[in-house]
Amino acid sequence: MKKIHSVEEYIETHEAYSDALTMLRDIMNTTELEETLKWSAPTYTINGKNVVGLGAFKHHFGVWFFNGVFLKDEHNLLENAQEGKTKALRQMKFQSINDIDKHIVLQYVKEAIDNQKAGKEIKPDRSKKETIIPNELQVALKANKTLLSSFNTLTPYKQREYCEHIASAKREATKQSRLEKIKPMILQGIGLHDKYKNC
Repeated sequence: MKKIHSVEEYIETHEAYSDALTMLRDIMNTTELEETLKWSAPTYTINGKNVVGLGAFKHHFGVWFFNGVFLKDEHNLLENAQEGKTKALRQMKFQSINDIDKHIVLQYVKEAIDNQKAGKEIKPDRSKKETIIPNELQVALKANKTLLSSFNTLTPYKQREYCEHIASAKREATKQSRLEKIKPMILQGIGLHDKYKNC
């Protein structure tokens, strides 16, 4: 797929929907949103935050609302892109230019602008995963202060790798043999998969 360099080029590339996309673009440009190109598609922002995007596909085109989950959706026009996966993004799909009601689209866009100004957005979950130390490893760490000290100097990611390595074993004997194998690695301050990463 060739790289798109402008909104005009994007609209020209989707010839079947060019008139409809131009109409939607004109609606966006009556607002205070700033027109940009992101991910090779027309995107409209306010204070650097993504509010609305335009998209054209094989059998439909439409408007993306980046935080559409907060819209009232009085006309029941919004769809979740991927049910169960997409938290904030909602899309308004059309099959032809005749499906577009300019006033309704503008109403939704204005509400999306107001929501963005009010700070309504779903932020990515950056919370740290909790490391659950399996019982076998806990016992070994308590019994060996040097091992405990070495374990504590590992990054949370490496600690989690070791914990999951032990916890994922089904049999107790496997857990114990895995524990014996990882002890020297922990003492050396290396992660479970470091030897593969450095290849």
